[in-house]
Amino acid sequence: MPTEKPPPSPLPPPPARAALPRVRSEQLAEKTTRWNAMTVVRVGDRVDLDVQGATYATWHPQHVLTGYSWDCLTFGCLLRHEGPPRSVLVLGLGGGTVTRQLRTLLPDVRLVGVEVDEGVIELARRHLHLDDSGVEVHVADAYEFLAQTAERFDAVIDDLFLTGAGDVVRSRVPEGDTLALVRGRVADGGVVVANVITEVGAHADVRRRTRASFRRAFGSARVVTPPRGLNEILVGGERTRPGTTFGVWGARLPDDEDRALLSRLKVAPLKRSSSA
Repeated sequence: MPTEKPPPSPLPPPPARAALPRVRSEQLAEKTTRWNAMTVVRVGDRVDLDVQGATYATWHPQHVLTGYSWDCLTFGCLLRHEGPPRSVLVLGLGGGTVTRQLRTLLPDVRLVGVEVDEGVIELARRHLHLDDSGVEVHVADAYEFLAQTAERFDAVIDDLFLTGAGDVVRSRVPEGDTLALVRGRVADGGVVVANVITEVGAHADVRRRTRASFRRAFGSARVVTPPRGLNEILVGGERTRPGTTFGVWGARLPDDEDRALLSRLKVAPLKRSSSA
């Protein structure tokens, strides 16, 4: 989830997606780059890739869903009106939690991930089985990648965050020319899926602006919220499916705990009112 170029004036840091809960932890690795100070921690059977104030990725040998925003990013792609996406571009690949989920649900989907921090990719390959998802990895600035590629995708995920002082922040709000750049890589009938944080302060302002931009830009927009964490996922397209379609995917999940987490995802239309 780290983003690309640091903003000239970083947003101040209310708390972001919280680090996952800890029990019986063991540090497996640490690495510092120009973008992040990272640790890989084993917690029971789970492995987390952590930065200051947040978890960038998590992997469990049995469970695929997490109860956090990764699940909403994945299932947001499945709100594409024309059916499951045949190709997904993940901007802010991080450690590959979303690509693992997408590969589980959609064995034949083409997955392309863009990540600015090569150190994140290195740790994810070593400790979180990133390459098992078959994702095509590009180590690049996401906005430069968007400007240079001619390929279009059925779903584009915007999970672009940059490590701040004890938090993660966006370097660009998905609005105006930035959202237009993302939309330009979406195929006809496709969706944009964007992660926003629901806390107060600077995060609340980013959320308000992103919601407003999705209302203006898309014929249909929905909000997907997880049972845990401080995030919501916005899904925009010319047309989108209701969240009642999620239940059919339960059979592709590995166990009852995953199916229980799926049942707790909430989907609602993004209200057209400017106050929401």
